[in-house]
Order: sequence, then structure tokens, then C-alpha cells
Amino acid sequence: MSGTGPFTARARTDARDWLVEADEPLAGMQLRGGGELPGALIAPAILELVRKAREYRLKLARAITARDGDERVTAWVEVQPDSDGAGCRLAISNWQSEPATEPAPDADRARQIALVRQLSELSARLDPQQQILTVDSQCDELSDLYRKMHEGIGRPWTDFVELEGFSHRQPMHWRLLDGASVAIEGSARSWRAHLVPLGQPQAGRNGFELHLCAAEPLPETHHQPSSRAQKPVERGMGIGLEIAPVLRQPVTRIIANAETIRTQLAGPLADEYSNYAADIASAGEHLLALIEDLTTLELVEEEDFNPAPDQIDLADIARRAAGILGVRAQEREITIDTPKTGETALAIGEFRRVLQILLNLLGNAIRYSPKGSEIWLRVEEDEGRARIIVADQGEGLSEEEQRRVFSKFERLGRSGDGGSGLGLYISRRLATAMHGSLSVESARGQGARFILELPADDQSPAG
Repeated sequence: MSGTGPFTARARTDARDWLVEADEPLAGMQLRGGGELPGALIAPAILELVRKAREYRLKLARAITARDGDERVTAWVEVQPDSDGAGCRLAISNWQSEPATEPAPDADRARQIALVRQLSELSARLDPQQQILTVDSQCDELSDLYRKMHEGIGRPWTDFVELEGFSHRQPMHWRLLDGASVAIEGSARSWRAHLVPLGQPQAGRNGFELHLCAAEPLPETHHQPSSRAQKPVERGMGIGLEIAPVLRQPVTRIIANAETIRTQLAGPLADEYSNYAADIASAGEHLLALIEDLTTLELVEEEDFNPAPDQIDLADIARRAAGILGVRAQEREITIDTPKTGETALAIGEFRRVLQILLNLLGNAIRYSPKGSEIWLRVEEDEGRARIIVADQGEGLSEEEQRRVFSKFERLGRSGDGGSGLGLYISRRLATAMHGSLSVESARGQGARFILELPADDQSPAG
């Protein structure tokens, strides 16, 4: 297929961004790469250009780089969206191919990951044990799965799907699950799970991305925005509960596209532009965190907000929080001293809400503690109450700062740390809703001790 030519190859995509018609050599590359015709467009650089043209209703053109077997392909691609938004028409010229010089497995894997991220209809962040940390989806068909996984944060993702061809559940090595076929209750379609390990080496020590991709997209007539984003805004409801899902999708896409640029998956790039993309991704992460804070803020300020009480172990949750934020602590050479294995502090509360509070407290301790210091997580039980204490060796808080630290949007003058000033306010509201409390003990120059207290589990042995 090697060669150069001024010819123009024609192609067409539909509203699902499927490649439905294509001349050679694009048709051949699509089939050799494991795709189908018609089928999902497998070249990430072309797919990204098609999606942008369709969404913005603009004609776009640029040089792209793609992989075709053992060859590296460059071409000029022009994309013209249809006036009714039903698809796009492509014109491809100056197609050139030459033997690839980069190692094929790594390059192929990088492009596969980029494609999976584009096609994903439900995405989740998992910890190293494949337990859910966050989940996001804008697919109507997966709304029930999204709700169950969101309510089940802290549990393995495999609890919520049926693994086809596996006779046992977790723990299973992530490589066995990457590419596994799964069935989802309420969906007639076939689905495939993709796990992307985070960090280097690719062993999952920093957790995973989970992406669920359909074997075949819904018919075009069924492709509509999520009903969660379309529900009418009710009186008294603001950005948190209704507008946040609408904002989350484009921000997530901005982050994904910035990461694609930063890692140069779509082609080589000058270092300064890669750095710009990193800044965009970082700013997007901060904005996404603010959206999540506003969502939770709206929720906890509702008069009828009631967490789901359950029997939980504060010591276990403390160890989980330390595991989730362990890499961040290591980067600052901070040691986290957790409750020992076998130590328990049984309480009544909602697991994911308590984990949310602990992650906020521990994250703040890591952010504001000096490099090389230590953070202690301690649990206690006393007179029908169970508590966990997060103690650090930071600069501490004055009495005035202690009075203000739980106020809404209060950042104590810290203007450059990317925080929203909502974390501690939300955490205290959550603790109060679970019939508990959140307090602080500190003094300037002596660190801080944040204390989360909850009702003890009546079933627990006397401490």
C-alpha cells in the first residue's frame, strides 16, 4: 500500500461517527486495523476531526498521522459536516505511507486506548483493587447501571455487570478482564470492558480507567442526549443537580482531548504545545472537581437529604483512603500511618460519603503538610460514638482560622491551590446528616487534627 499520490479518496460518516462508506486506501486501513465497514471509525486522529466538525458544524481540515499495520500513514483530511447534523463527508489527499520506525506494540496500544476513550459510553476511575472511585456516563441505556455504580462507590466494578465466560468473581488480574465481554441488565446490546492501567509501569499500581464500549452503537434514531441532562429544571434546583451533568460531558472531553495532545497520540508536537495541553488538562481537572463539589453542595443543602445508613468500619475506610492517595503522598515524600490490619472501629454511616469525607481530609493534609512529614490516621470508640482522626504536621490553624475553616467557599487566603473552598463545608454537612460531627483541633505551628465522629455500631463489641 506504500505510495504517494495527489488523488482524493472520498468517505462518509453518520451521526454515530461510524464510517459507512470509504474509498481505498482508507477502506483497507479500516479493515486491516480490525474495524468493519460500515463500522466504528478506528483511526483516532480522523475520528477526533470528524467529531469536532460534526459537533461544531464547521468544515475542518488538517494533516493527520495514523497507523496501518507496520506502516506509518500521513494524509490531508478535509471534513464537511452535513447541514442536518446527520454525518460528515470526508476528502482525503496526499496519502503517504512508509515503514513505521516506532515500536509497534506500544504505538498500537496507545492508539487503541485513544479509540476506546472516544467510543466509551460509561467511564469510571478505579483504585488498584478495581474498586470504583468515580463514574460518569451520558448514555440513557446505561442510566440504571450508572446509578447503581454511583451508589456503590468503593465496591468492585465487576459487582455490577455479568462477566461472560468467567465462572468466578474478583479478585481477577486486570489483564484477564481487559477486553472481556459483559452483559448489562436492561440492555439488549453486547458490551466490552476495557481497563487502562494508570502510571508506569503498566501494572495498575495507581489504579485504572474503566471504559464500557458497545459492540454496536444504538440505531441513529435512538442516539439522544441523556435523560439526566434533559430533565426540566425544577424550582429550587440549580447548577449542582441539573446543570452539572450538562457541563461534565464537554469538560471531560476537553480533558481527554488535551491528554491526547499532551501524549502526542495523534502525532508529534513541539514541547511547548505539549506543555500548553498539560495546562489545559490540569485546568479542566480543577473545573471538573468544582462541578462535582457544586453537585454535592446542591444535594447536601436539600432539606430532605438523607444518606443511606449502613454498618461500616472506619479503620477499613481509613486504609482505603490512604491507598487511594498513597501515590500523591509518595510524590511529596509524606508517610501515612494507618490503622493496623485487624484494628476496627465499627460505626453507622454511608460508606461512600464517609470515604468522600476521609479523602477530603487526607487530601488537604497531604496538600498542606511539609515535604517529608508524616500523617496519622487513628480510630477510637467511646460511649456509643466511633471516630477517626486525621492528624498532620502542617503549619496548623489559629483560633480564628478554626472558626472559619468549615464555612462555605472559605479558603483561608489560599488562592493558588486549585481548591473550591467547599470541601470541608460539604464534609461537615455530610457528617451532620449521618448524625455525626466534624471538628478540628489545632494551634499555629503544631499541625491540625480533624476529627470525624459517627454513631457507633450497636452490634460492635465493647471497646
